[in-house]
Amino acid sequence: MAIKTAQQYRESLKKLSPRVYLGGKRIKSILDNPTTKSIIEGTARSFEMANDPNYKDLLITRSHLTSAGINRATHINKSLDDLQKRVEMAVLIAQELGTCYYRCGASNALTHLASVTWEMDQKLGTGYNQRFNDYLKFVQDNDLVLSIGVNDPKGIRTRGIKEQDPDMVLRMVEKRDSGIVVRGAKLHQTGAVVAHEHIIVAGALCQKGDEDYAIAFAVPNGTQGITYICQYNPYTVERETEDDIYQIGNPRYGQRETAMVIFDDVFIPWERVFLCGEVEFTGKLRDASARLHSTCEGACKAGWLDLMIGAAQLCAEYSGLEGVPHIQMDIAEIIKVREICHALAIAAAARGSEQPAGSGVFLPDITFARMAIAYSSYGFWEAIEKATDVAGGLVITMPSEKELKNPETSEYVKKYLKSAAPAEKRLRITKFLQNWVCGLHGAATWQGGGVPYGALMATYNSTDWEQKKKLAEKLAGIN
Repeated sequence: MAIKTAQQYRESLKKLSPRVYLGGKRIKSILDNPTTKSIIEGTARSFEMANDPNYKDLLITRSHLTSAGINRATHINKSLDDLQKRVEMAVLIAQELGTCYYRCGASNALTHLASVTWEMDQKLGTGYNQRFNDYLKFVQDNDLVLSIGVNDPKGIRTRGIKEQDPDMVLRMVEKRDSGIVVRGAKLHQTGAVVAHEHIIVAGALCQKGDEDYAIAFAVPNGTQGITYICQYNPYTVERETEDDIYQIGNPRYGQRETAMVIFDDVFIPWERVFLCGEVEFTGKLRDASARLHSTCEGACKAGWLDLMIGAAQLCAEYSGLEGVPHIQMDIAEIIKVREICHALAIAAAARGSEQPAGSGVFLPDITFARMAIAYSSYGFWEAIEKATDVAGGLVITMPSEKELKNPETSEYVKKYLKSAAPAEKRLRITKFLQNWVCGLHGAATWQGGGVPYGALMATYNSTDWEQKKKLAEKLAGIN
């Protein structure tokens, strides 16, 4: 079963028994809970698209291990063409879902692990790469959904790994002949509760003496000792209490859903361990992750901005303002942000290279990748500002669409919220735009792929200052 259908994916989840908590209560069925169901529907849509002939050339490719047709989400980037198609896949699915593509992060993690395990084997004589390839074949053959766990709680940030509770960074607490035992937690793990498997990688930059923290492994959802504690916010409450989901911002697919994932002495067999104590390679994992994830952050934002542009234009038209110059300029500014985000992601992919040489694994250009995440973080806030200006105060103060069905208020709402379009249309598109400009997307965009400061300072620190100063001195006539 190289390519699952959406229904096969839903059926496969019935075999899982994760220990999931949301809003202080244990979830009995992830298939029936309105919040977890939105994650399932978003993920299922990606399966629908993979089986749609219109998207086949982009979403389906061939395994370098078996030559079988596979979902691109389980593929390793083996060329510059793969990198560019990965960008376009991210744009397309962002346009379709209006929320996170829950297979994105772990899809990137497969490529970093392919690169780093190959390099470890070359330098250290380990067998990690073959072990990883065996696991990858299993993932591809079964078209599995994976989630990625990187971020540790960290505790008091000014203290080192060993200067506080040792569980603040996920660690190995026991090494056995058959595998390792791990303890700790990963935060902000996107879509974790509906994934088949988790890829977990070291979140800290480890040094000699930190070997227990230098780990990477795969573990199935529902493994004994794993507990999921889901995020909870006003949009969760709205989805839980709404009897008609089409009256909320993104009805079917919702917002980006994450969970805190607790590892309470979880056993990992050796065949699923891809890094164990090799501290010098934690930095390489981080570098590979930054290249891929930052590139995809720019691509996802481009897709989401397409939705914001469309909604802003409709708001303008429904209000009769589409010909007003400053409204047109607001929307033009959002288009500018969208195109730059897309351009930076494409540039990072097009300027990518084989990393390391001989591995057969391609990663994006690090500088353009860093700029993709930095610019998209700042730019998305700019787009929110402009879209809010277009939408006006109604995006904040709008009544519920249910007032249209209330005999005591219906005629008032229809009369006073009618403009160039009926009140029903104005309320529906304004609610959709509210999801973007008054919801979680601003903060989520800033935090989701890592705040831009790190990317900007890394670029500053890696700049060839001598070369740039010499260019300036030459034209300025300074000897």
